[in-house]
Amino acid sequence: MTPLGTASAAVPQAAATGPSTEATVDDTQPRSRRYHPGHAAYPALDGLRALAVLAVVTTHAAFWTGRYQRGWGGSALARLDSGVAVFFVLSGFLLVRPWLVSAVHRTPSPSVRVYALRRVTRIMPAYLVAVVAAMLLVPDNATASVADWVRHVFLVQIYQYGWLRGGLTQTWSLCTEWAFYLVLPLIGWVIVRSTRRRWRPGLLLAAMLALMLVPLAWYLFLYNVSGPVWVTGSIWLPAFLGWFGGGMALAVIRVHLDHGDVDDSSPWWLAEELGRRPFTCWALAGVTFFAAMTPIAGPPSLVASTSGQSYTRQMLYVIMAMALAWPAIFGRSPVTEALLGNPVARFAGDISYGVFLYHLVVLEGVMDLLDNQQFTGKVLQVLPLTLVGAVAVATVSFRFLERPLIQRAHRYRPRAAAPAPPQGQVPAASG
Repeated sequence: MTPLGTASAAVPQAAATGPSTEATVDDTQPRSRRYHPGHAAYPALDGLRALAVLAVVTTHAAFWTGRYQRGWGGSALARLDSGVAVFFVLSGFLLVRPWLVSAVHRTPSPSVRVYALRRVTRIMPAYLVAVVAAMLLVPDNATASVADWVRHVFLVQIYQYGWLRGGLTQTWSLCTEWAFYLVLPLIGWVIVRSTRRRWRPGLLLAAMLALMLVPLAWYLFLYNVSGPVWVTGSIWLPAFLGWFGGGMALAVIRVHLDHGDVDDSSPWWLAEELGRRPFTCWALAGVTFFAAMTPIAGPPSLVASTSGQSYTRQMLYVIMAMALAWPAIFGRSPVTEALLGNPVARFAGDISYGVFLYHLVVLEGVMDLLDNQQFTGKVLQVLPLTLVGAVAVATVSFRFLERPLIQRAHRYRPRAAAPAPPQGQVPAASG
């Protein structure tokens, strides 16, 4: 995925209730001078986002230089594609929270208009720049058709085999995340409707975890059909809904602890206790990562050989991503804040989306600069140059394109509807 979520704060358990708009949810968070409300609240998520994009860039550099198949550590480099799972888990956690807060307080749902505006503003401007850069600068795209441009502009390039163009192959995960954005308001509506009489965190948690079964059913279907859909379907939303579900499960727990009536002896507080032990969480993430390097998760490629291998890899990745994110969401450990929430890590998190978008164009340029053919070269040469170039471009993009637009989008508030007059009273005429 992509590093797209916006960090928002853990609020005190006794937070006051009020009108349920996304603005109200944001306003309950600690004030920040950063580029949008609430961004300061889970600072360690910024560092985690930076680590995830570093993993993605590293695995792509290793693939392009053929390092997967040479020497020690090839499996580990291949499995760094698990950084996408971190992005999806964070998106699930951050984006479903406004609906959960509305559900626990039984207030109107967040504005879908505001949600759509912020998602489009966050994704599309930098993405369109990346599309133009890749289409014009990558030699393989010299033959790109108008249809190729249209497909990439509308994020539908994953729905038929061969549609992804050079310098943009990583955007498959952005297409999948975009599909999740389209589905999320429906999920939010179901959450609010199902809890309209009382807050039911246990049921919601079970439902979010049950989403992890969707990829299993999807893989059982895909591995029994023939043709290119077997390949393309493996990167569609149903294959990754469990990753978003893992993030939404974390959101249910966090919102229940912040806004629900949770007794001091409740087992829900174990989430906080575990979060105060970051090295335990990170050890679990390490164990699942190493398990993913074994044959049970299939070969080092995007598509595994069997449905069982594909689903096993999915589950290992989501457990790893949730374990990495846990101390950043729960416990407020000083160690976590120092390692992942420091200014350098937060800056890296800010520009991580741009790094994700632009790094393949930079990587192709680096390979050409070093006169490397594909699947040749040294990853220790290619990776640093790619990171430097991608960070430079992403910094300019964030400073002059992304951040100003994000700020403007977060200043937008939908005009409130006029209150209905008391029964029997005639509204005043407008002049």
